[in-house]
Amino acid sequence: MKHFMILSLFGLLLQPAYAQETKLVTNDPENPTINTSVIPDKEDRNNNFYDNEPTFALPISPLEIAGEVENPGMVDFSKLPKRSVIVKETGLKENGTDAFIGAYRYDGYALFDILNHRILKKNNKAEFPPIIDMYVEIENAKGEKVILSWGEIYYPNYLNNIIIATDVMRIVPSKSKDLWPLPSTSKLVISSDLITERNIDGPTKITVKSYPRSFVINRELKPLYSPDVVMNSGPGHSEMFGTLPGNIQMETLHTIFYGKGRGIHSTQPFTGACLKELLKQQSPLNKKWLQQGMVTVVGKDGYRVVFSYSEIMNRNDQQEILLVPCGEGEDGGKFRIFPSCDFFSDRAVKAVSGIHVELEPEIGN
Repeated sequence: MKHFMILSLFGLLLQPAYAQETKLVTNDPENPTINTSVIPDKEDRNNNFYDNEPTFALPISPLEIAGEVENPGMVDFSKLPKRSVIVKETGLKENGTDAFIGAYRYDGYALFDILNHRILKKNNKAEFPPIIDMYVEIENAKGEKVILSWGEIYYPNYLNNIIIATDVMRIVPSKSKDLWPLPSTSKLVISSDLITERNIDGPTKITVKSYPRSFVINRELKPLYSPDVVMNSGPGHSEMFGTLPGNIQMETLHTIFYGKGRGIHSTQPFTGACLKELLKQQSPLNKKWLQQGMVTVVGKDGYRVVFSYSEIMNRNDQQEILLVPCGEGEDGGKFRIFPSCDFFSDRAVKAVSGIHVELEPEIGN
């Protein structure tokens, strides 16, 4: 034992200086608090590009869970694991052009974990039990609100990509050495967004909701078929179509089509038009719509799913939602939805009869 202790002490003395946790100093007036538990790799001793700079702690606000859950209340962050995401933050100017802000690694708590043990209590469960028409509204003390679909949180191919960030590190270019501005408080970070207007500061409340509109349910339709689709985008703004525009580009996406309930459906590709290409002709791409817009797709049988507007119109991962034309009279046609961003097939609506594009505050008005 004596020899072991001497060898251990000798080994500690030989450790390089960078392995020691030391107090770091910053001259940044925006956020002087550095997280000293994360040591920057200034010498590129590993292949990780996302640990080279100091990590700054962000003050976090108390966070409340409310809405359609049996167990509302405050979030206990001490019981949750920390996750990391990397983001190239970009906002919108008033003229609609984008404005790059900076590149960052954020560490924090995933919405997946925050909501994981909240027991859902759907207002419309008697009419429509599936959870695919649910969404969350996230707000901060400044009155900003953003919408995320339940599918964005629990169905994506890559989990834990939406966090409440409590730490941040700049991803600094090796040649230009740009030091991007640092946030001063915790923030919602959605790593799959191209324009990051949903990344609001200091979230304080998450409200769980189900889509409030009602639709006639008829699961006995045979064949399940809708000859046309009505697309609504607000009062007085609706159109009906039975064919896709002749000039729209068609995409073929390969998939392993797998359902949460029935498992494997097929391994055949889907060919269709990106839903965002149809929507962008009549739907704006501005801050309000990116933050609070929703798209609800309804089938002829009353099956419905909710997407956030940003989830369709504002992706940075090219995992698009397709509107897929089927054969004339084909069961499940004339159009169906294929969400390539989802691990499960549950939001793949058949016999699409309606597409509702709306702002969350206006639903039910």
